[in-house]
Amino acid sequence: MQLANQWKNSWSELGVPITPTLLHDFEDLRARYSEPHRKYHTVRHLEECFEKLAEVRTLAQHPAEIEIALWFHDAIYDTQSSQNEAESAELARAKVLMVGGTVESAARIAHLIMATRHDAVPEGNDAEVLVDVDLSILGATAERFEEYEQQVREEYSWVPESVFKKERGRILQSLLARASIFNTQLFMDRYEQRARNNIERSFVRLSA
Repeated sequence: MQLANQWKNSWSELGVPITPTLLHDFEDLRARYSEPHRKYHTVRHLEECFEKLAEVRTLAQHPAEIEIALWFHDAIYDTQSSQNEAESAELARAKVLMVGGTVESAARIAHLIMATRHDAVPEGNDAEVLVDVDLSILGATAERFEEYEQQVREEYSWVPESVFKKERGRILQSLLARASIFNTQLFMDRYEQRARNNIERSFVRLSA
């Protein structure tokens, strides 16, 4: 499904009518995900997330809210800022309210976006589904994972190589230390081992 149609469907399922304002918001969001400094956190990332969401959507309590959270979870992306998730969550909350969504939905969507922080522990089915979808690249094929790793390095091209290796290694090590990388049983069954293989291979390379 084309992203423009996916955007309309997401809002319709949330109970929000499609208006010229929403169509303009889609173009604004697509422009954000097309910013030149992005190499991984792009429109392609959105497309891959929605493909994976289809696998676990039935596990969600509020699937439309997960979709809106996906749309906005990387809307603000600055590799030199630690406030990306907070700012993206606030942008989403404001947009939902502006186009007629409920206060409750806006709050839950903002909360979901905050669950995508690397150090956050997802609480509830919806957060677990969203985080698994966002991290699904870890369980991609070896070829796609290697491409992803290169894209991340390009996004942090301003970081000296020694510093990048140390910090990236720390993140990968923290992932491997988890009892499970993924939260939903379905993703554990399908992608856990491949994710660990990918991460271990990357960690070894960084440590060399």
